[in-house]
Amino acid sequence: MTQTTRRFQLQRDHDVSGISGTGIVAEGVEFSDGVAVVRWLGEHRSTVVWPSIDSVRHIHGHGGATRVVFVD
Repeated sequence: MTQTTRRFQLQRDHDVSGISGTGIVAEGVEFSDGVAVVRWLGEHRSTVVWPSIDSVRHIHGHGGATRVVFVD
């Protein structure tokens, strides 16, 4: 469990799928209970709830091509 709610961005350095592009591709919040919500940017926007930030990294990290960068 984190101490407080933290905002983050997904920074994509290499677009493995060819869909999302590079740069900041999503914004998110990690809540104090560990749940993470991701809001995808770009043409096909969506919002996804994940059980943890580790789940976000596992699914969207693409072996280091996308990084979680905490804003707060």
